Amino acid sequence: MSTPQHKNSDPSSQQDLSKQERIKQDEFQQEAVIHINALYNYALHLTMNPDDAHDLVQETYLKAYKFFDSFEKGTNCKAWLFKILKNNYINKFRKNAREPGKVDYDLIKDFYHSIKDAQSDSEDLNAGYFRSLMHDEVYQALNSLPDEFREVIQLCDIEGFTYEEIANMVESPIGTVRSRLYRGRKLLRGKLNQFAKKYGYNTDSGENP
Repeated sequence: MSTPQHKNSDPSSQQDLSKQERIKQDEFQQEAVIHINALYNYALHLTMNPDDAHDLVQETYLKAYKFFDSFEKGTNCKAWLFKILKNNYINKFRKNAREPGKVDYDLIKDFYHSIKDAQSDSEDLNAGYFRSLMHDEVYQALNSLPDEFREVIQLCDIEGFTYEEIANMVESPIGTVRSRLYRGRKLLRGKLNQFAKKYGYNTDSGENP
């Protein structure tokens, strides 16, 4: 006889679930989707291919959304997203394991389209984002560096992450991060001597690294 009462409680719990999902989507937009351009640029530096970078960003957001409940509010969401993206890259691209992501697409189908919209709205920005930050010569010089140097320079000098955050992302000790930054900047400075002279900078100032 108590069965009908049990059935009546189901609809309200489903309504609560959908309301929670809307709240989660709003919070995710505010905390995570605002970093879409920075994530794309990091993905582009890792993959060196716009299509792969685009796929990597979308997969990163889908995974981040699925596990957003585990994100600790008040911490650096951008660093959290970059870490997810780097792990996705290692697992999917570096190992050439092009398997479909194990994300429940039905659960977040509608929100997936809002992420796609946010990314397509900013694709014109994405295409030339780094080039708008620096002259072509600097961009090319940075891209010519070995991966481990280019990555830490981008994370520190362009994205503004701390040594601790970078160490967590690249899974190396802070001392290694500092060393790569020093060596990478020194290499970059050497490559840019001619560029600096061309634009009137004094490269013989006696500056010690």
